[in-house]
Amino acid sequence: MKIEASLFLVAALAAAAVAQAEPKAADPAGGRVFELRTYTASPGKLDALNARFRNHTVALFKKHRMEVIAFWEPTDKEAGAGEKLVYLLAFPSRAAADAAWKEFRVDPEWIKVKAESETGGVLPAHIESVFMSPTDYSPLK
Repeated sequence: MKIEASLFLVAALAAAAVAQAEPKAADPAGGRVFELRTYTASPGKLDALNARFRNHTVALFKKHRMEVIAFWEPTDKEAGAGEKLVYLLAFPSRAAADAAWKEFRVDPEWIKVKAESETGGVLPAHIESVFMSPTDYSPLK
């Protein structure tokens, strides 16, 4: 759990730096939310997972109004080096996040890319998603 907290801290600090450079207004109906996603790759599939994000998924996120803050890989073995990919997305509200993911999952381009990239097996063995809202004292809103 200590390792997960460290990953979260790194993600939050990097996101704060990005947000200070490009401030975004919060949605008055629900407020801006962030989604921290951690992928544990199937054995031997981290490079293919990264390639899929690099070559296809990031563009699809943009198409569906999903703001990418950053991507990371743990550097310590006990934190998942060589097997985990961590990234942070931002949305104007939780409703906007839900709508974006719904559209993304049925996008014919995504369905095709996913199928083609997984002919040799599923790329992520496990996906963890945590939605977060900034505190009143957070520099990142």
